[in-house]
Amino acid sequence: MTGFDPGALHWLRPDWLWALVAVPLLAVFGWWRRRHQEVWARVVDPHLLVHLVERRASRALWWGGLALLLGYVVAVVALAGPSWRQVDSPLWRGKVPLVVVVELSDAMLAADPPPSRLAQARAKLERLLDARPDVPVGLVVFAEQAFTVAPVTDDAANVALFLDALAPDVMPRDGADPAEGIRHAVRLMQQAGYERGRVLLMAGQADGQAIDAATEAAAAGFEVRVLGVGNSGRMPYRTPDGDPGEAGFDEATLRSVAVAGAGRYARIAGDDSDVSSLGLLTATLDEADPAAPGAEGETGRQWQDEGFWLLPPLMLLALFAFRRNAGMAALVLLPLLILPAPPAQAMELWRRADQVEHRRMATAADAYRKGDYAEAAHAFGELDSADAHYNRGNALAKAGHYPQAIEAYDRALALQPGMEDAIANREAVRAAMQRPPRDGDGGEQGDTADTGQPPSQPSPGDGPADAAKGDEPAGTAGRPPTPSESSDPAEAPRHGDGEEASGPSDPPPSGPPDPGAQAEADRALRERMRDALEAGAEGADAGDAAVGADGPPADETPQERERRIANEAWLRRVPDDPGGLLRDKFRIEYERRRRAGELED
Repeated sequence: MTGFDPGALHWLRPDWLWALVAVPLLAVFGWWRRRHQEVWARVVDPHLLVHLVERRASRALWWGGLALLLGYVVAVVALAGPSWRQVDSPLWRGKVPLVVVVELSDAMLAADPPPSRLAQARAKLERLLDARPDVPVGLVVFAEQAFTVAPVTDDAANVALFLDALAPDVMPRDGADPAEGIRHAVRLMQQAGYERGRVLLMAGQADGQAIDAATEAAAAGFEVRVLGVGNSGRMPYRTPDGDPGEAGFDEATLRSVAVAGAGRYARIAGDDSDVSSLGLLTATLDEADPAAPGAEGETGRQWQDEGFWLLPPLMLLALFAFRRNAGMAALVLLPLLILPAPPAQAMELWRRADQVEHRRMATAADAYRKGDYAEAAHAFGELDSADAHYNRGNALAKAGHYPQAIEAYDRALALQPGMEDAIANREAVRAAMQRPPRDGDGGEQGDTADTGQPPSQPSPGDGPADAAKGDEPAGTAGRPPTPSESSDPAEAPRHGDGEEASGPSDPPPSGPPDPGAQAEADRALRERMRDALEAGAEGADAGDAAVGADGPPADETPQERERRIANEAWLRRVPDDPGGLLRDKFRIEYERRRRAGELED
C-alpha cells in the first residue's frame, strides 16, 4: 500500500458502496439481540444469574459478531475498487478488417498488364496476404453477382488457398457489377460484428451505382479503397469459350469510387508502390484518424485497483468468526491450501451406454493392432454385441486358440444371423484346425496354439473394425472390411507374416511357394508399376521428383518404393480442377437467389 495519496482516492466500482447501508441495520440487530439476552438480569438475582448465564460465551458471541460486521465492511470496500495511483499500460493497437473484392469477369483475361489482369490481381492479393498474416481478412468475387470466397478470418493462409481457383469460369454468369461486390463486402464485415473496416476493390471498370455503393459504405463506417487493374485504352481478349472480347479500363470512374468511399486510388503496378500508396501493408488505421487507437509501443495511464490490499485483514477477521478453536482451525486449513489438488474426473458417469461401448471397442481394437491378442480378446469379451464377439474370435484365432475362436464366431452369429464375415472366418479357422502342419514351415501351423502365432487362413476379416478407432458408431463399424471392400494394397495382409490374403473359397496352399513362380510374379508386378508410371502425366522420372527435394527415405525398401510410385501414379490421374469447389458453390448460391426472387431480370 505504498504511495497512498488520500487526495487521489476514488472508487473504480462505487456502486458497491451502497451495500454499506446494511451496516447500521446489522448493528441494530446485534444490539437488540444482546439486550434480549440480558432480560434475565431484570428478573433473576445477581448471585443466581452467574449460575444461569455463561458470561464467557456471551462475550465470545459479541466479539464474533463484531468481527463479522467489520469483515463485511472490509469486503465491501475491497469490492468497490479503491484506487489512488495510476500505472503505465500498453495501448492496444487496433486491427482493421479488410475485405478484398476482386472482379472475375471475362475482361480480367485481357493481357494488360501482362500476362493478364487476373494474374496480376492474384499476385497482388498474395502479396497482401503475406504482409497481413494475423489481420482479419475476407475475400469476395463478383461478375454479374457477388459471392463470398472466404469470410472474415484471422487466418490469411486459409484465404490464400483459394487464389489459384480464382478464374472467370467459376462464376455462374459473366458481367461486372462492382456495386454489388462493395455492398456484399460491407455485409460480410457487419455479420462478423465489425463496425468499421476497409474494402479493397480490385477491378478494371465501374459505374455510377458503384459510386453510390461506396458512398453508402463510407457512411456506415467502412472505407473503400480502389486498385485499378488494367491500362488505358481497350484490350482484346478471348473468353473461356474462345469468343473474342474487348476489355476497357475506366480509371476516372474508379477514382471517383475511391473518393466517394473516403479512400484512396492507385493503379496496379509490378512492385509494392501501389499497395503502399493505398496504406494496405499496415494493419492499423491511419494516424490521421482521430478515432484510431494508439500506435505500437505507446502506453497510457490507467488507475490501479488496490482492493487486494484489504484481503489479508479480511482473512484475519474471518478467524474471529469461528466460535471456538479459531487458531487450531487456521493451523489445519493452511497446510491444506498449500498442497496441490489432485486432478479427478468422472467422465464415465456422463457417457451414454453406446459411448461407453464405443470407447471399449476402440481400446480393444488398439490392443489388437499392437499385437496384444490376449488383451484384445479379453477387452472384446467385456462387450456383448455381434461385432464384439466377432472381433474376439479374430483375436483368439490370431492367438492360436481355435476352439475358443469358433465359439466366439458362433456367439456373434447367434446375435446377428447371416454375418458373412463371421461365417467366412469360422470356416477358415476350422480349415486351419484340420490342416496338418507343413514341413519347413517353422511351426507356423503346428505350433500356433503354443507360440501365439496367427492362423494362416482367416482372410475375409481377420482384424478388428478399422472404424472402431474413429468416431463412427460401433454397431455399424465393428467389423473389418473384407478384401473386396478395400482397394489399398497396404491394408491387405502380406505374405510371410502369417496372414494370407486368399478368401475362404480358395484352396489352401499345399506346400511352400515355387521360387521361380514367385520371381515371375514379382517381375510382372514391376512391369505393371512401370506401365502405370508411363500412363501418368510426368512419367517415372517425374514420379521420383515428386517425392520432394529431400528425395525418398534412405532406408526405403524396394516394396515400399513400388507402393509409393504406384500411389503417385494414381494421384496423377485425379483431375486437377482447383476451381471446381467454388464453381459448384457459386452455382448453388446463384440458384438459391434465383428461386428466392433476389435476382433482377
